[in-house]
Amino acid sequence: MQKPKRQPIIAPSTRSFLRESRRVPGFRLFDLLHGYFYLRFPFLYIAMGTGEHPLAKKLRPLLGVLDKWFTPKSKKADPELPGHMVTFADGYHGKVMPLADARKLITIGQDLRISVPEQVIPYITARDLILQNPDFIVALDCPCRVARPNPCLPLDVCLIVGEPFANFALEHQPEHCRRINPQEAVEILEAEDKRGHVHHAFFKEAVLGRFYAICNCCDCCCGAMQAQRHGTPMLASSGYTARIAAEACAACGNCREYCQFHALLEAEDGATRVDAAKCMGCGVCVSHCPQEAIELVLTPARGVPLEIHRLMEQAAAEQTNYGTPGIADHVIKT
Repeated sequence: MQKPKRQPIIAPSTRSFLRESRRVPGFRLFDLLHGYFYLRFPFLYIAMGTGEHPLAKKLRPLLGVLDKWFTPKSKKADPELPGHMVTFADGYHGKVMPLADARKLITIGQDLRISVPEQVIPYITARDLILQNPDFIVALDCPCRVARPNPCLPLDVCLIVGEPFANFALEHQPEHCRRINPQEAVEILEAEDKRGHVHHAFFKEAVLGRFYAICNCCDCCCGAMQAQRHGTPMLASSGYTARIAAEACAACGNCREYCQFHALLEAEDGATRVDAAKCMGCGVCVSHCPQEAIELVLTPARGVPLEIHRLMEQAAAEQTNYGTPGIADHVIKT
């Protein structure tokens, strides 16, 4: 009788995560343990972080201590950001992306290594956009939605992109995720856009200091949007602002119903106006205006869009002009 094969003590995806962590300069043991816990137990992590877990209130003092520990401390001040105080958001944050930009990122189709400039990602840490096997995508049940008593549906709208993260989710959360191809990922993005949900590219210091997922977020469920409302700047503007053509606005109010950032307000004449300070340039209002009276306009004061092809061209130009990587490293392979 053939003996059953022994299951490895450490899962292959965990080994990959450990190998990758050793390649990250300054990646501490604490970062490794933090990242492993976050990836291994995302539903517990997020439920505690959003306060939805039954133990969250009882453990609030401990969570406050952990929050201080999780705030990046070992990184030196970024010369591009003089006077910037490192906060929790520097180690865990999202970049708002209109549908078109999110679609391009999810279908890039090649390995990539770019250090994203602070004009795009205005945080000191977690700014690397490193894609390994980017066509390996997993649709994960959104931990924020799962944590809520009456979540928005569907649940499987978090897109985990590339290695070692996609396989880690597939091995450790098989009941909560499924492997999909880039076209299926685009279909999820488009369906979520129709529901009025916002696309965020998420970066986390403990997750190797890099991009690892595109989440499709709603104001009622998303933990990052919740933190943003309470004063923790976890989300960076897309670099655009909505602009309404007053002469074309029919004052129907449809766009206001879909705005997740509550940036669209009713004017005295019943038409809609944009609160530029609140607008994050997600573009949801654009696709939900029956009169096509809204457009996104570049707003340099709010940052630069995360346009993957432009960043790649800029990286190639830097390398051609100077012979060494500048703001970016290089395309690893095609």
